[in-house]
Amino acid sequence: MDDDSQQADAMALDSPPSSSSVFIPPSIHEPALLAGDSYTHFSPVPASLLPPPNATTPGSTTTGPPCALGVDEAGRGPVLGPMVYGVFYLPVPLSDPLLRDTHHFDDSKVLTPAVRASLMQTLCTPGSDLHDSCGWAVSALSARDISAGMLRPATGTTAAGAYNLNAQALDATVALIKGVYARGVNVRDIFVDTVGQPAAYQAKLERVFPTARITVAKKADSLYPSVSAASVCAKVTRDVALETLWKARGQPGAGEEEESMMAWGSGYPSDGRCVGWLKGNVHPVFGWGPECRFSWGTAKDMLDAAPAKGGGVKVEWPVDEDADTHRVTDFFVAAKDQEKDADELGTWFGTPAGLEAF
Repeated sequence: MDDDSQQADAMALDSPPSSSSVFIPPSIHEPALLAGDSYTHFSPVPASLLPPPNATTPGSTTTGPPCALGVDEAGRGPVLGPMVYGVFYLPVPLSDPLLRDTHHFDDSKVLTPAVRASLMQTLCTPGSDLHDSCGWAVSALSARDISAGMLRPATGTTAAGAYNLNAQALDATVALIKGVYARGVNVRDIFVDTVGQPAAYQAKLERVFPTARITVAKKADSLYPSVSAASVCAKVTRDVALETLWKARGQPGAGEEEESMMAWGSGYPSDGRCVGWLKGNVHPVFGWGPECRFSWGTAKDMLDAAPAKGGGVKVEWPVDEDADTHRVTDFFVAAKDQEKDADELGTWFGTPAGLEAF
């Protein structure tokens, strides 16, 4: 298979499914998506994973069954749409038999969109073995908030400067795991897929969660079943979020061919459909809507280009007057109406007065 064919196959797997086959998971919070807000969604915790009712008495040490929890993300690199972090947890003994052997979870990138949607639908269907034995959660970091963090200036004493993508990802991961603990789940093992250095990332998580056994590894989504399942939750949520943002633009019109749907493709800068859509839909002043990560080089380069080349209008912002830039000595200069022969001490405390004033 040549490189072009491989790239086309990979893009097809990464692109959202057609609207006719989309399952809308409960993790799609449409008002937040359309407003450009980040949000978090937690599934209900299965009763089988919680401590028994009589364990709620003060001083009780009874907990639910030990659980394995996997973490993975979808949409780290795209210029369009949110980055979604997902966690998935279930009893340790069920991890391989239920996820691998029965439902064939795998890295979401090697599953077709239809298979991913089917697995997510089963997970969200009451009475299914996945629904009754497993829990999950996602954190959708909006394109607007990602860019705002990455472009944040370091000014004054309260702003910390740029909030890079790695820091945002770590905070989202920690918040999700803490949320699972807070809901009463007995998490014993945590498996995390990482794109950075596994050892450094693992050390950070071990400081936050000292009671859990933590494994951080590259390609964890194909090694550990709970990470594979988290990958599916994150990917399906991002796919549907991207389509929700597309539909909010009113494109395409009624009656058009389904193939014209999602003309911005997967949202990745390497996707020609995405770049073509960005070039053809850039507003000269405002750029794009809440679906776009303005901190990405693809978007910044287009906005920096001249309007004649499809770029934006150059805006010159006036420099704010900063009251804190005065020199200390500026406050000690004598006023023009003071007497020229005023002595130094009199000038400091005010205009000298002669004896005639008394």
